[in-house]
Amino acid sequence: MAGLKFAPKTDRHATGAWIATLTMQKLQRVIEYYGICIGSTKGRIGVRVLVHMSAAAVAIVALSGSASAQTTIPGSEEFGMTERELVAAVEKVEALIAACMREQGFEYVAADYKSVRKGMASIMSLPGMDEEEFIEAHGFGISTLYTGGAPQLVNGYSPARVGLGDRNVEIFKNLSLADQVAYNRALLGDNAEATFAIGLDTENFSQCGGCTRKALEQVFSPDQLKESYYNPRDALIKNDPRMRAAYRQYADEMHKAGIDYTDPEEVEADIRARLDAITGGGTIPVEKLSPEQSAALKKLQEHERKVAVLNLKLEEELFDDVEEKIEKELFARPVK
Repeated sequence: MAGLKFAPKTDRHATGAWIATLTMQKLQRVIEYYGICIGSTKGRIGVRVLVHMSAAAVAIVALSGSASAQTTIPGSEEFGMTERELVAAVEKVEALIAACMREQGFEYVAADYKSVRKGMASIMSLPGMDEEEFIEAHGFGISTLYTGGAPQLVNGYSPARVGLGDRNVEIFKNLSLADQVAYNRALLGDNAEATFAIGLDTENFSQCGGCTRKALEQVFSPDQLKESYYNPRDALIKNDPRMRAAYRQYADEMHKAGIDYTDPEEVEADIRARLDAITGGGTIPVEKLSPEQSAALKKLQEHERKVAVLNLKLEEELFDDVEEKIEKELFARPVK
């Protein structure tokens, strides 16, 4: 990552006013966060020196060229955005997708924020099931409910379909089979499950392709498009000693179960990566999988169910209460 630079002068006055309202404990956590995000001892801030400076005079630093650069407290929505920023980002992306699809000769109606949010909310959700029941039966619903078909044609569980919006689903259904294939290739690229709503919820756009990817590149920063992106708000919380202790205990419990995960966020990402390895990074209908691929998928489904149940149990036991307490201390508002 690029080295540190001071925020522009026009930003320092607003930033200084915010910093002046922080307790010394909160200020130190913010400074420690920026040091951690740099990932290099050469770029670390002299925490002890800065903490003892007058808070109002401190010019907060920003990571050069980084999407995690913040001059205010990170928002509670995806990618550290506020709700207003998130709504604006969704509207921009959807408008750009629609324009790109028109250039490709296809009709696409920009989905509104409610439709995209509905798709996000439908992840690990089925009628008559709470989250615990869903996980018990289907794990995360990644490999266990994989069909390999076009999401617009899936009748059952499909957050990807929901997030595209009803009008776009109907447009797709009225196309010929050949045009449906071309449509999804233009919209989504090789992976038909990697829709905007799914990527937004998981904060991982690395698998998005087609017009969706082109639109994302115009709204989100290069860092936010990387698979390694980490939400700045989550980073502040994760750096707390109490959370670090919880992560160590999580890793120990997973290891006892014969599973090598050290972070709850690794689990779903690993399941998706393993599924991609089976399908070659694309989308293959279940009925067209080879015997070897089918056997690998079945094994992955068993692993997903097992690890999802344990992951939920450990999250509730080790993280939920601690995270809520830390977030209240840092941001003076409850976890959302």
